[in-house]
Amino acid sequence: MGEELPADAQGAMIVFGAKAIRRKWVDGQWYFSVVDIIAALTDSDNPRDYWSRMKQREQESSGIELSTLCRQLKLTSADGKAYKTDCVNTESAFRVIQSVPSPKAEPFKRWLAEVGYQRVQEIENPELAQQRMRELYKQKGYPDDWIEKRVRGIAVRDELTAEWKRRGIEEQKDFAILTAEISKATFGLTPADYKKLKGLKRENLRDHMSDLELIFTMLGEAATTEIARNKDAQGLVHNKHAAHEGGAVAGNARRQLEAKSGRKIVTGNNYLAERPTPKLPPKSQ
Repeated sequence: MGEELPADAQGAMIVFGAKAIRRKWVDGQWYFSVVDIIAALTDSDNPRDYWSRMKQREQESSGIELSTLCRQLKLTSADGKAYKTDCVNTESAFRVIQSVPSPKAEPFKRWLAEVGYQRVQEIENPELAQQRMRELYKQKGYPDDWIEKRVRGIAVRDELTAEWKRRGIEEQKDFAILTAEISKATFGLTPADYKKLKGLKRENLRDHMSDLELIFTMLGEAATTEIARNKDAQGLVHNKHAAHEGGAVAGNARRQLEAKSGRKIVTGNNYLAERPTPKLPPKSQ
């Protein structure tokens, strides 16, 4: 909880066929949206209604309540808002799939098993996760030097959230409050305001930052980690003070650079959108 993950590589969504499956990493495992699974396996115009009727049918025929396999997690919907959604881990997803009378079920089972297998590989060898992440960013057109900063930024963020957890921060809303405090002190904007400035909705803000925006983000979070440790900050109030001080270190450095260079670091520019589309190699004849 509180970890900052790239939206496609390890985070909020993965694709099966032409369907997007929302997912969330909780307590050391992936949880998948049941209605998204239903949409991927059936031709139903209303996956939520299909899921409701399927639960009722399964209970009447076998006495099993499929809802007991689910966990209610907040996932972002098409309107950009987060709603509580029935989610299942990999094991329970296989049980739900067994109740779906669809020829698409078997390929989905193989796909789900591959997702789980990749995660096991990444736990045993974390470098594999970074390799997959780098490859995904390359496919999107990001250059190697930007990718290295992005990967390093994720490591800095992970170190910070781990430190917060050791200091009594557990609730997701508290992670968001502390993150916003660092961002305000670093850039003068909360992450939500920053996304509006860049014209983003569901996209990951950091995936659209420039090199310098990423660098100052890292500086603010690394400084916060160091200050929290040195001051032995405990609980939300003390860690909020540390977050402000850590962000202020980056904010002061940002303003000094802006004064010396004559250029603003904080802009509404979308980093990837400004870059030329990478040329694909010609198809072999």
